[in-house]
Amino acid sequence: MPMLRHCLTGGLIIAALAGCSSKVAETQQYSGFLRDYSRLQATDSPSGHPTLRWISPDYHSADYQGIYYTPVVYYPAAKPTARVSQSTLENLKNYVDSRMKAAVARHKPLVGSPGPGTLIMKTAITTVSAENQDMKFYEVVPVAAVVASTMAASGHRTQNSVLYLEAQLIDAKTGNVMVEAVRKAYGKTVPNNSAPITLEDLKQGADEMINDVAAFPPKS
Repeated sequence: MPMLRHCLTGGLIIAALAGCSSKVAETQQYSGFLRDYSRLQATDSPSGHPTLRWISPDYHSADYQGIYYTPVVYYPAAKPTARVSQSTLENLKNYVDSRMKAAVARHKPLVGSPGPGTLIMKTAITTVSAENQDMKFYEVVPVAAVVASTMAASGHRTQNSVLYLEAQLIDAKTGNVMVEAVRKAYGKTVPNNSAPITLEDLKQGADEMINDVAAFPPKS
């Protein structure tokens, strides 16, 4: 019975800890930046990473000659925390904005104002955070699982830095949304749940998402 109890306890802990890290944004993590999350579908990015995306059946890249790019924003408005400083927030936004603008310009010329034959690009950073890493195979042993759960509860478990982006392309003439996407990406690991999260930690995740924007295949 003690062994069975350990196995059941370990199994429950494994389920709980493994479930806390999802590869895509979950419903409760949607920010409200996009108009309609219900139509998003799970798919793979050009680099093979999980993403949520919707493309209007009316969207044809050839219908548009340019893109009106709007600067990246935080949505909702970002406030510094004990782990994410105001400097990190500002540097991250500037970094994502600069690289995203260059990635978008690889598809079509950027225009100075929206109008017929153009798309409006809007992007928001919706979350900068960290979450516990998925359990490793050696933690499936019940005793190790109990130790892992204790570490997670006490804040000493290694975490992944996490960045969420939401983006949309809008037909400037009609106002109709042509493309919407929600993306979650991991940056570098941080040692525990009180360690600061820096731009250097987040760059990996930001670059991964921006490179996918640059490689996103247009719909003819």
